[in-house]
Amino acid sequence: MEIAGLRQEIGELLETGQAARAAGRLAVLWHREAGPALASYVVSAFEKVRDKLDLRVYRCVILRSFTVEPLVPILKASAFVAGIDLTIEVGQFNSYAQELLDERSALYAASPDAVILAVQTRDIAPELGRGAAAELTEGVTQEFAGWVQAFRARTHANLIIHSLEAPATPSEGIYNSQLEESEAETIHRVNRNLRQLASQYRGVYILDYDGLVARHGREHWCDERKWLTVRLPIAAANLAAMAHEWMRYLAPLAGKVAKAVAVDLDGTLWGGVIGEDGMSGIQLGPEYPGAAYQALQRALLDLTRRGILLAVCSKNNPEDAMEALAGHPGMLLRPEHFSAVRINWNGKSENLREIAAELNIGLDSIAFLDDNPAERQQVRDEAPEAMVLELPEDPMEYARAVRDYPAFERLALADEDRQRTKYYAAERERAALEQSVGTGEDFYRSLRQEAEVSPVDRFTLARVAQLTQKTNQFNLTTKRYTEQQIDDLAKRPGWRVLALRLRDRYADNGVVGVAITHDEGGVCQIDTFLLSCRAIGRTVETALLAYLAEAARERGARRLRGCFLPTKKNAPAKDFYRAHGFTRVPPASGEDTGAELWEAELSGPRAVRELRCPEWVRLVAPVAENA
Repeated sequence: MEIAGLRQEIGELLETGQAARAAGRLAVLWHREAGPALASYVVSAFEKVRDKLDLRVYRCVILRSFTVEPLVPILKASAFVAGIDLTIEVGQFNSYAQELLDERSALYAASPDAVILAVQTRDIAPELGRGAAAELTEGVTQEFAGWVQAFRARTHANLIIHSLEAPATPSEGIYNSQLEESEAETIHRVNRNLRQLASQYRGVYILDYDGLVARHGREHWCDERKWLTVRLPIAAANLAAMAHEWMRYLAPLAGKVAKAVAVDLDGTLWGGVIGEDGMSGIQLGPEYPGAAYQALQRALLDLTRRGILLAVCSKNNPEDAMEALAGHPGMLLRPEHFSAVRINWNGKSENLREIAAELNIGLDSIAFLDDNPAERQQVRDEAPEAMVLELPEDPMEYARAVRDYPAFERLALADEDRQRTKYYAAERERAALEQSVGTGEDFYRSLRQEAEVSPVDRFTLARVAQLTQKTNQFNLTTKRYTEQQIDDLAKRPGWRVLALRLRDRYADNGVVGVAITHDEGGVCQIDTFLLSCRAIGRTVETALLAYLAEAARERGARRLRGCFLPTKKNAPAKDFYRAHGFTRVPPASGEDTGAELWEAELSGPRAVRELRCPEWVRLVAPVAENA
């Protein structure tokens, strides 16, 4: 569809209140013409239907040494398309140092979720090339260290720091390349120091601004006329690229990530149609044109190393398709790489729902990859929760589109992420076992499950924070915490942050559960209780709750109290407290927040008897403290 026709259709959908379909068409439009000219239209269109969409609310402050105002609508439009309702505040021009150091500044008053610190080399190191390189490196590093230390002491927000960029033309010309302490080498050392600085703090990340400039060409990145007149160093043609780079950080920080990608086969993983062209006729190999499809497969393989699952979603003859997957010499992806397979003639949206159910993840956690615009549109219309990549027309660009997709980005990786495909392979073995045994209890016993509960530590901190941010289905309150916040909670008197690790006869599943509690006046309050989707239905949630009850009882607590806050996605946890003998407590007058409050007596004649660890789960836990 042409751009004019697409905009007309969007207008009609907005007028008739079809919010999800309008959002899908806006995503297509933005993919085709992302940039300053379209940003305001996309933002205004989304604002008309934002209340009807399931958008993640997120707050961002941009601190800067240059003009960023033209980037704001582009960033907001990109965020809307990614499913994020992004509020953006911009700090005063060149006042980033004062705002970071002053605890009463507008920065901290805004209570942001994330802060972008965008400072140019020429602003923070104007003497580059005219002084001692070692002194400049040390001075700039110390300035950043002071800012980060002050920031982390005042807020739990995430901090995204631009690295410094090398100049397109060194001040000393080609002679600069003969020097041991060249300008580029000095910048390299500063950026290395920034990476080391960020590694010392949780929630601090380095955006490779120098790499971004290099990818787009140093001489073409900057518009010198705009810089000299309005202090905007980025050329108009590159504004969308800058906003997109920010989104690659903001999307995972806001929790808008894909847990799986469902890929088509014909025309996507290989060129041609396997049912018509046969094994020898499809395009797939190291030479053009098959090299484009191998490049895409290589990009998808890289996603599995980030913990993203692969699935097949194809309209095809199963025998032909599986023969190609298993036997074609050009295939880099093989059947064992896919955690779910749907090869049939059903609608793609129907297959995606089945894939989501099989993987036990939300449909909104699946990204759909298909070369056919009609199939992509069908999914947008019939399964609007799913993420849909708008692939370019040229297969040579498929791999780049996957590598650039913000929902595939990760800012931290736990061991569980790298092993996720293996976990799901083990899950298929468990499913086969369940079919072969007589009863549910027989199945549980045959799994030989061991649940280990332990306080969060430096080895499990990243995974625990990740679970609070990503777990939706079995999550009683869906509170989201950063690593810094988890670390702070664990250090508070009376608070406990516990990680649940699960092992069975098939695999070490890693950390799959989190419980956060605090004691107050003889009551153990459950702040957070969640379980990864891959562990739901195996009774380990009962083992964890039983441990919380026993540990609280030994500390002298009389009651165990928790709440259930209903969301669109956590229905599997709805009856958890009721099923374990808790009694619902009416809210205090004027305090009805929509959450259900539940309570269990831990001692006396009314003590709940259902809080026992299942006999088929071996619970390994620390000795309860009396503190």
